[in-house]
Amino acid sequence: MAIYHFSAKVIGRSSGSSAVAAAAYRSASELFDERLERHHDFSNKTGVTHSEVMLPEGAPERLADRTTLWNAVEAGEKRKDAQLAREIEFSIPREMTRDQGVSLARDFVKREFVDRGMIADLNVHWDKAEDGSPKPHAHVMLTMREVGPEGFGKKVVPWNDRALLQHWREAWSAHVNERLTELGIDARIDHRSYAEQGIALEPQHKIGPAASRRPEQGLEAERIADHVRIARENGEKIIADPTVALDAITRMQATFTTRDLAVFAFRHSDGKEQYDQVMAAAKASPELVALGKDGRGDERFTSRDMIAIEARLERSAVRLAGRAGHGLLATPWGKGGVARSDGLVLGGDQQAALHHIGHDRDLAIIVGYAGTGKSAMLRVARDEWEQAGYTVRGAALSGIAAENLEAGSGITSRTIASLEHAWGRDREQLGPRDVLVVDEAGMIGTRQMERLLSAADRAGAKVVLVGDPEQLQAIEAGAAFRALSERHGAAEITEIRRQRAEWQRGATRWLATGRTSDAIQAYRDHDMVRVADTRSQARAVLVGKWDRQRQAEPDKSRIILTHTNAEVQLLNGEARDRLRASGDLGQDVAVQADRGTRQFASGDRIMFLRNERELGVKNGTLGTVEQVSADRMGVRLDDGRQVGFDVKDYAAIDHGYAATIHKSQGVTVDRTHVLATPGMDRHAAYVALSRHRDGVQLHHGRDDFASDAKLSAVLSRDRSKDMAADYAAEPEEATRAFADRREIRLPERVREIVRTVETKARSMFTGFRPKAPEAERRDTVPESTSRPVSERPAPAAEQSQGEQVRAPKRGMFDGLKLDATPARPAPVKAHEHGQDPAFVRAVERTSRAAEAALQTKASSGAVLEHQKVALQRAIDALEQLRPGGSDDMHEAMTRNPALLREAAAGRSGPMIAAMAQEARVRTDPHLRADRFVERWQMLQGQHADFERAGYAAGRDKAGQEMADMAKGLERDPQVESLLRSRSRELGLGISERQDRDIGRELSRDLHRDRDLGMSR
Repeated sequence: MAIYHFSAKVIGRSSGSSAVAAAAYRSASELFDERLERHHDFSNKTGVTHSEVMLPEGAPERLADRTTLWNAVEAGEKRKDAQLAREIEFSIPREMTRDQGVSLARDFVKREFVDRGMIADLNVHWDKAEDGSPKPHAHVMLTMREVGPEGFGKKVVPWNDRALLQHWREAWSAHVNERLTELGIDARIDHRSYAEQGIALEPQHKIGPAASRRPEQGLEAERIADHVRIARENGEKIIADPTVALDAITRMQATFTTRDLAVFAFRHSDGKEQYDQVMAAAKASPELVALGKDGRGDERFTSRDMIAIEARLERSAVRLAGRAGHGLLATPWGKGGVARSDGLVLGGDQQAALHHIGHDRDLAIIVGYAGTGKSAMLRVARDEWEQAGYTVRGAALSGIAAENLEAGSGITSRTIASLEHAWGRDREQLGPRDVLVVDEAGMIGTRQMERLLSAADRAGAKVVLVGDPEQLQAIEAGAAFRALSERHGAAEITEIRRQRAEWQRGATRWLATGRTSDAIQAYRDHDMVRVADTRSQARAVLVGKWDRQRQAEPDKSRIILTHTNAEVQLLNGEARDRLRASGDLGQDVAVQADRGTRQFASGDRIMFLRNERELGVKNGTLGTVEQVSADRMGVRLDDGRQVGFDVKDYAAIDHGYAATIHKSQGVTVDRTHVLATPGMDRHAAYVALSRHRDGVQLHHGRDDFASDAKLSAVLSRDRSKDMAADYAAEPEEATRAFADRREIRLPERVREIVRTVETKARSMFTGFRPKAPEAERRDTVPESTSRPVSERPAPAAEQSQGEQVRAPKRGMFDGLKLDATPARPAPVKAHEHGQDPAFVRAVERTSRAAEAALQTKASSGAVLEHQKVALQRAIDALEQLRPGGSDDMHEAMTRNPALLREAAAGRSGPMIAAMAQEARVRTDPHLRADRFVERWQMLQGQHADFERAGYAAGRDKAGQEMADMAKGLERDPQVESLLRSRSRELGLGISERQDRDIGRELSRDLHRDRDLGMSR
């Protein structure tokens, strides 16, 4: 678990400091101080990995010399209390290598400080703690005056703005998290203070080994003592109440490993003795819950508070799902859709979703693929609710998502944070006549989702959650939307409408169902994947293609997408160069924005980076600059509105040609240009490659992805977040207390439960690999069909104060029951064969769960915990409807793997027909005998072929399967009896004995053949 630390201070003469001495110490060098006429020699200091003076554009090269630089700074300040330099200090994640850490620091310093006009003296220290573990961090000394070819000028007052420091803190957090993702390191940091996160610990300074620090070397003894004091006091707090540590760890992740806990304990303790006490207190805490091993074999833990939050979330969801009060008596939509006066016609999926959210239950969930027209369906629902007298309110995690929800559906929307802020001041409270529509719900963490649903539950309001769990994951801990949709069911909208070409709609469906490689191959086959030798070259090719399309199709909308803010800035710069060359920009004006000095001109695309209600803009709003000066800007927004503002009042702006993928979720444009980088995964790829109507261009460099296979593998990585409930449940408190008194080791029992469940779930997809022929995978586009899921577990028994956790009885998934009054089913092709709609949905749900697990297993070698849970729940629902159905499905897809993929895509007719045949085989001994003879003869032929070819491994495998079949006849005497009359077909001689043992004779023949093979 990476550690966040970012601090700033001023080095000034009032405290007796010298800029030259401070620079010498941080760089571990010897510098001569002209003002004090003395040498500062710290060349014996160790741990300095990288040291560099970075100059902004226009600064004289002589200032790249550290002695010259800081003596010039000292000479330019005459006051006794002069401020000489600003120092920024930040931690580097210890999970990185030294080269990665230096690159991380350099990129940030250049973008945030040097590009603003500051000279930066960067020194990266790779110190060692007392236990030998690395403590990497960086010191950055910054000049405070403007600098030109002649040297230093006036001091720049805006660089002292507290808002700028807050921006730097947030920017460092984002920069580190982007690089950690790019490097595939499973760690994240949070720039918010402990107080803002609700954590009862005091933040501490990051310093090197105290033994090498002395006040006369430019570091205050008080600061060293303060660091030790904070670490010691935090350790004492954790020892006294380990809950504060568990709460802090689970802010960003619902579960954690022993290593995560150890890193946290090391940060918040003073010395080995207290570290051991902190670890012991945390491990002995009754609030720590052991969950068992994850897919990587690591033991995972959570806190009882996290389990309680999930329990409260589920109780609120159960109450909402079981409560009636906001139904629509009728809707104007009949079969096939009816056109409205505005020309809107809903498709089959949208109609089914409309009926689903129109029922009278107070919780409705819509899972919709990207570009399926969720907003259009919500616009119709809003009209119906408002005509029925309800007030419809919208919410989303980000400002741009709320803006898109309002633009697409007409529902007045705002961010969830602003809603909660208003509720906290007893304003704009929900009421019993309210319907709260939450868009992009897959990005909402468990804590925030629990607060939303609990508020609606208390107010008697209805909640409609809309999202896609396969798109970008929640930033905070948990996967609440995915868990709620699995538990309570959802109406699914899978008919893609955004893309105009049918094959592109098929590619989006592949992205939505985890078949990322197939989608990329489809775009490659249509010449929409471009590779260059380097990322820099790929960037140039991308911008060139973007520019040509811009000039050829000026009426089309377009956007450039990539994963990191650093790449966005580079792409913005190259895009502006193209516009400048074609004469489409006015005169450049330097504007001091929050992210540094930016050149803006009339005609520039601009992006707003902060919500501002008075301006009517959100984080992510786009527009075109019409007038600009150093102090004021006039912008025409993409929705046609015109806004004007003073830069001193609102400076959260940047160029808007390119954007991060995170800012694009919910965006629709005609054409998209994507630069792929190693930090992407299947969720980011899904969002980036589904924003377009007409086409997308995917660019990458071979220095990032050496081959097409590497590109597909990286963009197929599954990084779904987990829930504590995805693992084995902790026994209830009474059971735990009873076990503790008798020294019963519950974690071992929990692991046993996990193994049992894994074995049961794994039986659905072990032993086969459903791979279609290459042509089929590339060209076949599954038909879409709506699949509203109405299966919902019966309400669980209430648990007191959210602290109890139910113990499993027969298994983790007992107690799940199908709802007796399902929502109005959507049209399903299998209905033509007279199938029960609930059974059809159960087959498709199980197929989707098994297909998702197979895709993940194929790409990463391990199935995720939540996929095991989803598969087991689907199996249980199928078994309740048709006992033995899961075995029939397993046999059917083992014989024909393509059936699984078809059923997962909504074409369940062939799978159901094959299951029916398997059910007949299961109950008819004559059909089982036919199956036995067919399989035996096939294996007999394989065995002989392998023997002739000298392929011992293949021969032995076929022989073992034949031996298992012969042994299995002991459990099926009916089939064995029928096989007596078919012995010649099995390669046995004819016998008149009525009691002959066919299984034994087959086994004897196999052993004889094996012995003969060995003798040869």
